Amino acid sequence: MKNTILLLILSVVAVSEVYGSGSSEHRKRLLDAELVLHEAMSTSPDQAIPQGLLDHAQCAVIVPGVKHGAFVFGARYGKGYISCRSKSGVGWTAPGAIRIEGGSFGFQAGGSETDIVMLVMNQRGVDRLLTSQFTLGGAAEIAAGPIGRAANAQMDAFMTAQILSWSMSRGVFAGVSLQGATLRQDLSDNRELYGHTLENREIIDGELAVPNAARKFIAALNQYSSRK
Repeated sequence: MKNTILLLILSVVAVSEVYGSGSSEHRKRLLDAELVLHEAMSTSPDQAIPQGLLDHAQCAVIVPGVKHGAFVFGARYGKGYISCRSKSGVGWTAPGAIRIEGGSFGFQAGGSETDIVMLVMNQRGVDRLLTSQFTLGGAAEIAAGPIGRAANAQMDAFMTAQILSWSMSRGVFAGVSLQGATLRQDLSDNRELYGHTLENREIIDGELAVPNAARKFIAALNQYSSRK
């Protein structure tokens, strides 16, 4: 009897870890990612990501607060999340944790924080993104994303890119090329969010239940995108 009760308690603990609210760090980062998406899509039509691009995207990556620091050598580092279309094509999957790292060389100094949004436009880009690690602009084709209503006429040309990317810093939103940055899955953050170690492909392809901490973030993706 005692063993049965112990097993039940362990089961409840395991479920609460997977579907709970996650650590305070994850809750804050997911909230920041949701706010970045709101700002990117609800700003003036002349400055927003074209709606048609999000409607046709297969995955979205949002990395709030990417840190840039430089003194001769520059560096980029940030953590965020990836979510993809569900297999049914309706709604978005639970998020997988990612980190972006990269560097540059030049005569520069100072530091800043930038929000990054990436849209993955085709299956090849999805396959690249769900590997354990790859270099943007190396194995995958990435281009600066267009903004505003004027970009709608150019949308077909940009649809040939595997990944489109934008940045937002100090209220200024624009397409940005992230050539040379490394994008990798974050297994330790996935473990904190889901209660055990999961690769991003397992989360996305397995269509796991959305953790409590991520529900508002996924709801925002559902709010701003559709299949037409």
